[in-house]
Amino acid sequence: MDRLVGTLRDKQALAKLVGNAPSFAEAIKNLPAIAKSDVSVLITGDTGTGKELVARATHYLSNRAAYPFVPLNCGSFPEGLMEVELFGHERGAFTDAHAPRKGLLEQAEGGTLFLDEVDTLPVKAQVDLLRFLQDRSYRVVGSSAERRANVRIVSATNAPLLQQANLGQFRLDLYYRLCVFIVHLPALRERAEDIPLLAKHFLQKHTPHGRAALSLSAEALADLLLREWAGNVRELENAIVRGIHLSQSDVIEIGDLSLPPRGVGISPMSLGGAKLQDFRVMKRAAIECFEKSYLTQLMAQHHGNISTAALSSGKERRDLGRLLKKYNLNAKEFYATPARLPSGQRPKQV
Repeated sequence: MDRLVGTLRDKQALAKLVGNAPSFAEAIKNLPAIAKSDVSVLITGDTGTGKELVARATHYLSNRAAYPFVPLNCGSFPEGLMEVELFGHERGAFTDAHAPRKGLLEQAEGGTLFLDEVDTLPVKAQVDLLRFLQDRSYRVVGSSAERRANVRIVSATNAPLLQQANLGQFRLDLYYRLCVFIVHLPALRERAEDIPLLAKHFLQKHTPHGRAALSLSAEALADLLLREWAGNVRELENAIVRGIHLSQSDVIEIGDLSLPPRGVGISPMSLGGAKLQDFRVMKRAAIECFEKSYLTQLMAQHHGNISTAALSSGKERRDLGRLLKKYNLNAKEFYATPARLPSGQRPKQV
């Protein structure tokens, strides 16, 4: 029974990590093993890529799942207050400390403390956290007695933390204590093939109870597929939420998403923001960027029907199938719902 409960819990934790793109699958493939290792984990990636979601999955996949998951945004507290938040204080430790207060370490006992934006941690708090990671002991503010806590530390950052550490802007010894494992999440533009799946997930998640099932028009989905998504998955989710509440029918159109005008053209530089490389490398990247964007828009417009898409694009069906496979694009993810088809017809299975 315990094994069955554990298996169901693991499936539930992983089910919230939506995506099949190779870059995303590679990022999370070792998450169950990492979670059960019980060592520190550093989650990196741009803003909005889902770092806290991965942190929560790490907790619920671990042997600490029955204990608290306590999140803390390190950028929320100024120098001097972070120690109080982390370690708590005794009565009379400072002005207005009229009663003792438990710190987050004590509140997370047995579980996981998640330190978001760990790069903003004040210097004094970095020293205290380093000491805790070394011997699991700490001192409550205003007390000379040492306490111990059985807490796992999972942290996250969208900053180049190692670079900051090498420049003296973050403690290098703390960095290496935090990053026993590193999980790097790709930007949404690097996993554009997951957009239909994510959009469907957010539609199911946010559609009010009792309202008819909603879908995106082919034009709306095609527009989503061609955007840069500076805000990543969080920005996409916000767009879907707007569409749900602004749509006057069961089909969400482009205007319902209330997105800013999309830039014209596709730039290979958007794939990584890196410096210019060898001409052949950049040319290949530009071609791959075009092919992937073209195919996702094509399949959206043809509701996942490979035969009609091939005819429209002037390619042999077999060649188009090979290209879809190359970019891990699944035609089923583009199937239209009955609401988007005339006379209640169902999509043709191809």
